[in-house]
Amino acid sequence: MSVTARRSVSFTDKIRAHLEILDPVTWISVFPHLAGGAMISGAMQPTLHDYLLLLAIFLMFGPLGTGFSQSINDYFDLELDRVNEPTRPIPSGRLTEREALWNSVAVCLTAFGMGLLIGLYIGGTRGLIITLCITASLILAYIYSAPPLKLKKNILTSAPAVGFAYGFAPWFAANALFSEIRPEVFLLAPLNFFMAVALIILNDFKSVQGDKESGLKSLTVMIGAKNTFLVSFIIIDLVFLVFAWLVYTWGLYPLVFLMLGGLFLNVVLQVRLYRDPKGGVSFMKLAVDDGFGNAIGKSDVAEHSAFLQFQVANNILFLVNNLMVAGALGVRYIHG
Repeated sequence: MSVTARRSVSFTDKIRAHLEILDPVTWISVFPHLAGGAMISGAMQPTLHDYLLLLAIFLMFGPLGTGFSQSINDYFDLELDRVNEPTRPIPSGRLTEREALWNSVAVCLTAFGMGLLIGLYIGGTRGLIITLCITASLILAYIYSAPPLKLKKNILTSAPAVGFAYGFAPWFAANALFSEIRPEVFLLAPLNFFMAVALIILNDFKSVQGDKESGLKSLTVMIGAKNTFLVSFIIIDLVFLVFAWLVYTWGLYPLVFLMLGGLFLNVVLQVRLYRDPKGGVSFMKLAVDDGFGNAIGKSDVAEHSAFLQFQVANNILFLVNNLMVAGALGVRYIHG
C-alpha cells in the first residue's frame, strides 16, 4: 500500500497542501511585467476602479495562471518529484492525485473565466488581447507538462513556453487593460521573454538528477553546469545591451547609464559564478537565506543555490530598469 493511501492528513494540512501545490513564491514573478505594461500605457488613473482592474489581472496571471502551471506540473511529474522533490504535496502523501487534479482544473477554469470577463468588460481589440493572452498562457502551461507534447522534455520548447507566459503575455495584457498597445511594448515584451528564457535555463539545475533519470533534455543535462551558465549569461547580457540601445533611441539618456551600470554589475557576478558554479557568489548567501529566501525559495543543489543568489541581484537590476523605463515612457504618453 502506498504512503499516499495510508497517511491521514488534517483538514488544515490539506488546505496548506492545496496552496503549496500552487507554489506561491512564483506568483510575484509576473507582477513586475504587469506593472510595466500598465505604467507604459500612461492611462491608468489613481482610482479604485483602475487599482481593482490591476489587482484582477494580477490574480488572473499570478495565483491562478501561474498557480495552474505549477499544480499541473506537479500532477504530471509525480514520479519525477519522487526523486527531485519528495516533500512536494503529492509524493509526500498530503494530496492525492485526484485532489491535485481538481486543484488544477479549478484554478484553470477560474483564470480562463476571469480572462473572458475582463476581456468582455474592456471590449474591442483590447479586450480580445487580454483574453487571448491568458488563454494562450494556460494552454502552454498544460502542454508544457502534459503528454504527448510535454514541452518540458526539451529545453528548446520548454524555455520559450515559460518565457511567453511569464515575461511576454503579461506586458500586452496589462497594457491593453488601460490603453491601445504602445509601440514600445512590441520591443519590451520580447526582451522580457528572453530574460525569462535565460533564467529558466538556470532554474533547471534543481532537477538535473531527476532529468537525467527520466530522459528530459534540459540544457544542464546536455552541456553541463558551466556551459549552461555561459549560455544563460550571454542571453542576459545581450538583453541588457539591446535594452540600453533602445533606451538611447527613445531619448531617455540618464537611464542608459543606469542600464549599463546594471550590466557591469551583472558581468562581475557572472565571471565569479562561471569560474565557480557552486560558490562563486556565496557572499550573497545571507541575502538569499535571510532576506529573499522566503520569496525565491532555497535549494540543496549547489549550482541551483548559486543561481538563486545570482537571481536576486539580476532581477533587481533588470526589473528596476524595466519599471523606470516604463514609467518614463508612460509620462510621455500622459503629456501627449
